[in-house]
Amino acid sequence: MGIPEPLRRPAVFLDRDGVLNRAFLRGGSPRPPASLAELQILPGVPEALNALRARGYLLVVVTNQPDVARGTASRALVDGIHRRLRGRLPLDAILSCFHDSTDACDCRKPQPGLLLRAARELRIELSLSFMVGDRWSDVEAGRRAGCRTFLVGRGYGEAPAAACAVRVGSLAEATTVILGQVGAP
Repeated sequence: MGIPEPLRRPAVFLDRDGVLNRAFLRGGSPRPPASLAELQILPGVPEALNALRARGYLLVVVTNQPDVARGTASRALVDGIHRRLRGRLPLDAILSCFHDSTDACDCRKPQPGLLLRAARELRIELSLSFMVGDRWSDVEAGRRAGCRTFLVGRGYGEAPAAACAVRVGSLAEATTVILGQVGAP
């Protein structure tokens, strides 16, 4: 008789800019912090993440960071932001796509590659998991991976994400809904 396979766990996948920390509207588009000094964790985020962790969810950031490929942000800045977030928030992993939209990779949201990679590496059960994002591409990546999805409405003026199960105003609001789900761990 073989060794039993370890159980798969549920996760909450989180976009970074606009969900965990403030995104900055520049040229009409949401942008990441341009420096470590600009990094501002949004109100209620630490409490929401602690509540999710207490209920057994893994917390995994999945973020597109194309400014590295475009040459408008350094990899060192992105890594510094991630170190600071990991130092202040109870995150299990941060996975990034550094490609631009023209690179046709499988890791850039709306493709589900980052979520699928996390599921393999961290033994995540995608059907019990959630994706919380502030852009249509976040929601679409979650849908393609088989997760339930939340769109944090930031009023960016993008086309609405039709596949979004729930629209919320913040991660804290999404957390309230997640923890109230029937059958949630």
